[in-house]
Amino acid sequence: MGAVLSGFTIIWLIIAVGWIIGRFGVLGPDARVALSRVAFFVASPCLLFVTISESSLRAVLGPQFLIATLGALSTLLAFVLIGRFLLLKSRPGSDLMIGGMSGSLVNGANLGFPIAAYVLGDVALAAPIIMFQLAIYTPIYVTALDLLTRDQGSMPKVRPHPRISVLRSLGQSAVNPMIIGATLGLLFSWQQLSFPTPVQEAIELLAGASIPLMLLAFGLSLVGSRPLDKATGRRRDVFLAAGLKLILHPVLAWLLAAVVFGLDDHQVLVAVVMAALPTAQNVLVTAVRYQAGEVIARDTVLLTTIAAIPTVVLVAALLG
Repeated sequence: MGAVLSGFTIIWLIIAVGWIIGRFGVLGPDARVALSRVAFFVASPCLLFVTISESSLRAVLGPQFLIATLGALSTLLAFVLIGRFLLLKSRPGSDLMIGGMSGSLVNGANLGFPIAAYVLGDVALAAPIIMFQLAIYTPIYVTALDLLTRDQGSMPKVRPHPRISVLRSLGQSAVNPMIIGATLGLLFSWQQLSFPTPVQEAIELLAGASIPLMLLAFGLSLVGSRPLDKATGRRRDVFLAAGLKLILHPVLAWLLAAVVFGLDDHQVLVAVVMAALPTAQNVLVTAVRYQAGEVIARDTVLLTTIAAIPTVVLVAALLG
């Protein structure tokens, strides 16, 4: 437990530095975007490559990958069903989809890597859930939202055929720098390849910048946030999404890891901690793109981000 608390202390200290930088405008108004883009396009792909290339294929595409897939899609379905038939009957399908994504899409890049490194002891443990979200989940929700918003007046009148949406989404995923880094890592692991030493060391140096950049950017994003404004009329959606994210998703991960797959205690802890991560900021980006559920996405991201750290500490105390 001491190691867990120490790991979270490191994470929160760097987040606090990011918040202070943002609060006093040290790096200017575009600092969060700049740091996030460097992390996303350069440092994190290098980190994925380094960690996966040094891991076995089974560790990346094994039970943890299946647990991430089944847990996330089940949580998404739970939100849609509860919303449609019980609590949110008047919501459009696109809002329900965004709410379901808010309850099931985890912040694997910004917080998954640091928590895997400092709490679970191996940054590679975040790779399976990131691979699932980029390679499988993204095409699913993009296609679903294309269909659900096809007839909404706020969206363009000319919309691509669903098959084109699928192909476009798959194409975008294929050139995603995270996917490229992960795919190269899988290839190098499978074939036991390696770069020349100077190239490898340069990649490792860039990879080392990933976690600090992500945590600083995350701290910057917390400046000035005001969630759960009553006037938006979406509090029920947010609380449902946050509850599923922080409770149902980890519970499903535990059931899958401990009961269905019969993993050892540490692997069960890994599955539950990864599922307990807060909502990914990608949900808000997607909500803005489709002009659907923006308030739900924004407030759930912030609420789960605040609550996820105590949740993960509790999980680590119970299962660690």
